[in-house]
Amino acid sequence: MKPLQPQVSLFIPCFVDQFSPQTGFNMMRLLEKAGCLVHYNTEQTCCGHPAFNAGYWDAAKEVGEKLINEYLPGHYVVAPSASCTGMIRNGYTKLFENTAVHNTCKKLQGNLFEFSEFVVNVLGNPELGIRFQTRIAWMDTCQALRECTIQKSPRQLLAQVEGLEVAEVPDQETCCGFGGVFATKHENLSVDMAAKKVDNALQTGAEFLVSTDLSCLMHLDTYIQKNNLPIKAIHLVDLLAKGMR
Repeated sequence: MKPLQPQVSLFIPCFVDQFSPQTGFNMMRLLEKAGCLVHYNTEQTCCGHPAFNAGYWDAAKEVGEKLINEYLPGHYVVAPSASCTGMIRNGYTKLFENTAVHNTCKKLQGNLFEFSEFVVNVLGNPELGIRFQTRIAWMDTCQALRECTIQKSPRQLLAQVEGLEVAEVPDQETCCGFGGVFATKHENLSVDMAAKKVDNALQTGAEFLVSTDLSCLMHLDTYIQKNNLPIKAIHLVDLLAKGMR
């Protein structure tokens, strides 16, 4: 008997939907290539992360409760974002502990994965047939490291890409300067931090700066484009999709 396909519901963060929808489509293609049956609820909206970080917990709770009730029981939920995954895993515990949606929230938290950790740790890092001849600079993000403890899985996923050379961005654990509302409240400091991170990436001689969080990559790519620098910030999912056969 043919084994059942893993049932996956996509969690597409609002900034991916608005600024880089191709990242969502690319994640769907990769998951299907990995043998998953993929679903997407078009009524899905924000997880509440921006409001939560800004201190507007009531607003975060309102949109968060909507999101909790949008996923089908028994489905894995996969996101191209470590920061939003971390928000649901950790922030939702503070928002929804001992509430009417407490149990539903716990089930969602248990089924939710960032893309690379799902493919590597749940699916077993299947061969995706990806070939891409280039050199990249890999960057860990604060949210991936601290909120989700994601470090090994993206590297393991990249290791199977034929022709890919992976360099590590120096000083990995230093923030890129985005930090959500931090980038707007402390613009000058945020830009200085982005400049340092991009300079570190340029030292590797890479063509692409790659990570798990589009929000951080958008922040860095703005600095890169403004200064006409010879590197491009790109999401892990989009890089893999470029080389998918």
